Amino acid sequence: MIIASPAEAGFFSSLFRIFSGESDIREVAASGYPIDDIPSSFLLGSIMPQGGVGGGEPAGLDMPLAVTQDSALIALQTPAGTLPLGNQAGNIVIYTVEKGDTPSGIAKRFGITLNTLLWANDIKNSSSIGIGDELVILPISGIQYTVKKGDTLESIAKKFKGDSAEIMSFNGLAVNETLEAGAVLIIPDGEGENPLPSPGAVRPQTRFANLPAYLGYYLRPIVGGRKTQGIHGYNGVDLASSCGEPVFASASGSVILARPTGWNSGYGQYTVLSHSNSTQTLYAHLSKIFVSPGQNVSQGAIIGLIGSTGRSTGCHVHFEVRGARNPF
Repeated sequence: MIIASPAEAGFFSSLFRIFSGESDIREVAASGYPIDDIPSSFLLGSIMPQGGVGGGEPAGLDMPLAVTQDSALIALQTPAGTLPLGNQAGNIVIYTVEKGDTPSGIAKRFGITLNTLLWANDIKNSSSIGIGDELVILPISGIQYTVKKGDTLESIAKKFKGDSAEIMSFNGLAVNETLEAGAVLIIPDGEGENPLPSPGAVRPQTRFANLPAYLGYYLRPIVGGRKTQGIHGYNGVDLASSCGEPVFASASGSVILARPTGWNSGYGQYTVLSHSNSTQTLYAHLSKIFVSPGQNVSQGAIIGLIGSTGRSTGCHVHFEVRGARNPF
């Protein structure tokens, strides 16, 4: 794991103080001023935390990681596992398998489909799940579609802006399998038209309209770059820059998930932070991850590097905000 040294953090902190005080950059962010226009040297100086990743514990992060009614932050992990109540309001949960658990029972408890559970954890055979395993409960954003005569995976994927390989994997279809008219498919991250939403999923246009806005709370997770795709998936945007450029914690928080390898439902290498305002931020398609679960990080700490892992067509970070409006 790579950690920013106190000396490096002190340098950036000193550099920033030459130009301004810390409160100024937050006021700029809150005002809606385009951070792209701020010189990168100035911005880096303003967001590098004292102590870097794993430095002093951020204020307000001494709260336990727990499930709250109506709006779950993350799962409460104890020796007895987790005790979730239904769908977790779109937030990601880490669940520890207990004695007597079955894959279908876990899926039902969280209000998701069995395929969602297996797909999000790259599990091919449900019998391979064992006591003590930690499962990612990742509500899938997508749509439900009834197959029509003449449909193919490729035509459906194109119609709803999905991925044919993901549709095949998620729905348990064999390679070159002929689709039967009347069959119901879930298209992960599907968009377009107005079909019925899949369990636990609603189209982005309506899902996030009434979420709270926390102006100035979230910092842009990369320096400069450009937005190549607006709101899609689970309240995410794509921010493109060169591979290997740093990705910063958008807000102070605790790392609840870090997946440094694998396809991971198309996210590739990704990490998730939980924050004191009961929201989560997700950073996907990374080339490197510098944090680990349970670690507290300050706003602006380097948590990874931009990459193109998973379902990606170029160097960018897919940045999601779960539980609040995405300001970018």
